[in-house]
Amino acid sequence: MEFHPSQIPVSKTFHITDENQSVEIASEMVKTGFTAQKGAFLLLMTNDKKIAKKIGFTIMNELNFGLRKTKQERDVRYWIYTYDKEHYAMVLISSKVFQELGF
Repeated sequence: MEFHPSQIPVSKTFHITDENQSVEIASEMVKTGFTAQKGAFLLLMTNDKKIAKKIGFTIMNELNFGLRKTKQERDVRYWIYTYDKEHYAMVLISSKVFQELGF
């Protein structure tokens, strides 16, 4: 089944302007939990490729660390795509929730 990540239902949207916010947002996602959500987390980042790469890298590292530290399942799927002219989007969802949604 072909789909675009924008078709996944979103539970919460975060707007990240710089790399320093990544740690706070990742810890908020860990506190909320991925398996408790019935949708995905959507991160809107700048369209500056260099900054967006740093943000994505930091988010994934902090998520893995936070999920491991709290003994949560670390099976998270993510996609990055162009959201609009000014933003990249990163969609993160638990693999179990992704399958439950029928994708």
